[in-house]
Amino acid sequence: MVFELGTDGPKVIVVGVDGSDTSLRAGAYAAGLARRQGARLVVVYVAGVPTASVFAPGAYAAVEQAITEATEDMRRQVEAGSVHAGIRAEFVAVRGDPYSEIVRVATELRADAVVVGASSRLGHRFVGSLAVRLVKSGKWPVTVVP
Repeated sequence: MVFELGTDGPKVIVVGVDGSDTSLRAGAYAAGLARRQGARLVVVYVAGVPTASVFAPGAYAAVEQAITEATEDMRRQVEAGSVHAGIRAEFVAVRGDPYSEIVRVATELRADAVVVGASSRLGHRFVGSLAVRLVKSGKWPVTVVP
């Protein structure tokens, strides 16, 4: 039997993490899926772009330092988690809008699946969460982890 591209399980899984409990659960779920499928796991950490800090003198450096520290902390967590799961995970840190950046990375890598954590923000029930926007894009199967 001949298989078509993408019909016998995901080979590239992109998971978005931001440090929240739901995103860390999504990371753990994606790691297990990658291990079981023998898939490539790419963990995308999107740091926001600090806009308000440009109005406060001296705040920009402090905000940049905090973002750098948070990114390195997430990198260490991903490395430790991948060792624990017995897989190799690639860590990609980017700046910008989470939806746009996850779509960009998943498109560039020709991802077969995207995994994200469910939003816990009340407003997202009305205006749409990252997960809802990814599902509506219709480009990949999207798993939303509570």
